[in-house]
Order: sequence, then C-alpha cells, then structure tokens
Amino acid sequence: MKQLFCMLVLALVFCSQVMAQFPKGELSASNVHHVGNVWLNELNAPDSNFQFSIAVATFDPAARLDWHTHPGGQILLVTAGTGYYQEKGKPKQTLHSGEVVKCLPGIEHWHGATPESGFAYLATSPSQKGKTIWLHRVSDEMYFGKNPTDQQGMKAEQEILQLSKEKWNWMSAKNVDTLSVLFHEKAVFVHMGGNMTREQELNIIKTGGIHYKHAEIQETSVQFIGQTAIVLSKLRLDAVVGGNEVSNPFTVTEVYIKENNQWKLGSLSFTKLLVP
Repeated sequence: MKQLFCMLVLALVFCSQVMAQFPKGELSASNVHHVGNVWLNELNAPDSNFQFSIAVATFDPAARLDWHTHPGGQILLVTAGTGYYQEKGKPKQTLHSGEVVKCLPGIEHWHGATPESGFAYLATSPSQKGKTIWLHRVSDEMYFGKNPTDQQGMKAEQEILQLSKEKWNWMSAKNVDTLSVLFHEKAVFVHMGGNMTREQELNIIKTGGIHYKHAEIQETSVQFIGQTAIVLSKLRLDAVVGGNEVSNPFTVTEVYIKENNQWKLGSLSFTKLLVP
C-alpha cells in the first residue's frame, strides 16, 4: 500500500499541471472550519481498495482554514496562486504553484490563500487513521503577521477587494440601482470596442447589451495612492455580448476614489490576454 501511495503522489504531481480539467466543486458552508470562500471537489473517496482521499481545494484571496490536524497526515500539491502554510511553533511559509507540502500525522497546522491572491491545491490523505480534527480559528494577528497599523492597511485592502468582487455579482445580476450608487458620475469604462460613460454602461447592463454572466478571478491586487485605490485583476469573463456567448481572459484595471468616506468606481478597463 505504501508503494501504491507513493505512485499516487507522483501521478498527482503530473495531474497538477492540468488542473483546469477539474471543476472547483461546491462552495463550503460559510465560516465552517474556515474564513472566506472555499470550494471543495472530492475527486476520490476512500474505499476498501484505495484507502486514501483525493480532493481539489480552491480559495478566494484571504480565505484560510482553521487550525487542524490529520491523524494520517496529508500531502498538498499547489496548483495555482499563492498561499500560506504554518505549523504550530514554526514560521509561516509562503507557497507557490508547483510546490509540494507534507503535513505529518498529528501536527497542528493551517493553510490558505494570501490576502492578494487566490489559491488552489490537490490534497491526498490516508483515511484509515481517521478524519481531519478541527481546532481553533486562525487569528488576524497570526494570519496577517503585521503590527496594528499595518493590519489597518490590510483591512482596507480587503474592503476594496471585497467591493470589487461584489461589483461583478451586481453586474451579473443586472443590479443597476446598486451599481448607479457605486459608479462615480464621471466614471469611464474602457471596452475592447471603445469607451463608455457611466450612463452608457448602466444602460447596456440594464438592457442586456452586455451581460456579465460570471467573472472567475484568478489573481488580484490593490495599490493605494492617497484616497485612490487601483485594483488589478487577472480573470476569465463569461459574458453575452450582442446575443453571443463569449469567454475571454482579461487583465482588468479598476480605479476607486474615496469621497465622503465612500468608495466610488471611477474607471473600469479591460485588456484581453493573448492566452487560451
């Protein structure tokens, strides 16, 4: 069985190069053993022949699991984004795509995405010694590893990144009333076909000229300049344009301006990426 398990790990390393073939799975129940949005797709449940599980876990930026242990240990194969891994009593590690982590049996640890990037991995665990044992939540001080002033800055980043994410949901739902409050009166929207004003953008969303069905955010970051926040996102956008369904990879630039203690979207521009 040990030899078979090692062969499985080698196969997973190869499979991690083609993770796009595996869907994200189901969104885990909110705040159950984790913070933020976490998707889980169990690819293989243990049975009498193969006593190990294989799963895909996908994290939004800043999402992380609670402290926990695995009675039989676990191996993580990072497939996308940037994440953290930390064992009790040891420094926090930063993980990147292509890295492998061995979580030894019974060791308290946690893992999740960084504040700026989503994160995904393949995980495999032997099941004969029992299921995951969940412990306490990862504190903000532990997660951010910053002093109070720096934590305020990190929370401001999360506020903007969450607002950006909610904006895509509002655009998908054609919620023009909420969007009209978010969009600055002088906002500019830069599409591949040309520029639009605030009123033109709201109208084309309302009428369905462009239906922003779903934005799959792969990477995102924010930079502050005074009361201005610039959000850069790499994403795949599924949309209906002029009645035709399209799916394209973009780098999207959003500029937010803080007025009267409220963030307003001043610019939204799309740059199509030259990748499949």
